Amino acid sequence: MTEAGTSRFGFVALIGRPNVGKSTLLNRLVQAKLAIVSDKPQTTRNRIAGVRNYPGGQVAFLDTPGIHRPTHRMNVRMVDAAVEGMRQADVVALVSDATDARAGRGERFILDHVKASSSPVVLVINKVDLVARPSLLPLIASWQNRRAFAEIVPVSAVTGENVDRLEQVLLALLPQAEPLYPTEYLTDQPERFFVAETVREKVLESTHAEIPFSTAVAVDRFEEADENGLMKLFCSIIVERESQKPILIGRGGEMIKRIGTAARRDLETFFETKVFLDLRVKVRAEWREDERLLDELGVRGRE
Repeated sequence: MTEAGTSRFGFVALIGRPNVGKSTLLNRLVQAKLAIVSDKPQTTRNRIAGVRNYPGGQVAFLDTPGIHRPTHRMNVRMVDAAVEGMRQADVVALVSDATDARAGRGERFILDHVKASSSPVVLVINKVDLVARPSLLPLIASWQNRRAFAEIVPVSAVTGENVDRLEQVLLALLPQAEPLYPTEYLTDQPERFFVAETVREKVLESTHAEIPFSTAVAVDRFEEADENGLMKLFCSIIVERESQKPILIGRGGEMIKRIGTAARRDLETFFETKVFLDLRVKVRAEWREDERLLDELGVRGRE
């Protein structure tokens, strides 16, 4: 993977449009579920760092929000976080969707930012498990006509196909350096982040229309496991309008119970202990424009 006796370290930013599979790829690369996954666009709102150790070095992968045209202050921060992650990276991994035949037309804005980067750029064509193999060659050729890449690597983040090849390419492009993080280090996100994101993932899975995009989750209280091994978590699901509140609660509380049960199961697996999870729904009008609340929720733009 690297020259004998050398060690490499650096940051690899996973960038791309919404729904191209960056979070699934991050989870595959670090071999742990750090980022929630949904078929709904704009699922990732924060930059998430995941660290993986290899025989030839250490890589800090940065999952970034999908780059899109922002419509709220929250979206502006999301795009800023993605662009900032690109600037900080030693290698940029531009993730695209193999099922999208536009081959870069949707990435014009991203490619403009990539041009200003002095870091090598690797094109990762994801979701190859969903397309016929003969279609890959013309897709690759179309991308090559748009920009010169350090490498082009087709992968499937879902099945793991060719991900080992991608890891070799990325590690070889990183500078020679000693690891920055301890061997057991996995992520820069606190435990509260994973609690909020796990609940939000279940909201995404259970709701439709505008609800997934206009909700957020705040951890109001986090109590470590007591002497009986019970962790107590108290969270608020935030919505923008009163009319959205009964949708999330459901008839007889059925919806909020379903979300809570699914989230609790995942959290018990994550923390390896029993979990009591209390969920409440609160209305905060125009919360996506509220700078202070966005700070509290950890949705940050440029540092």
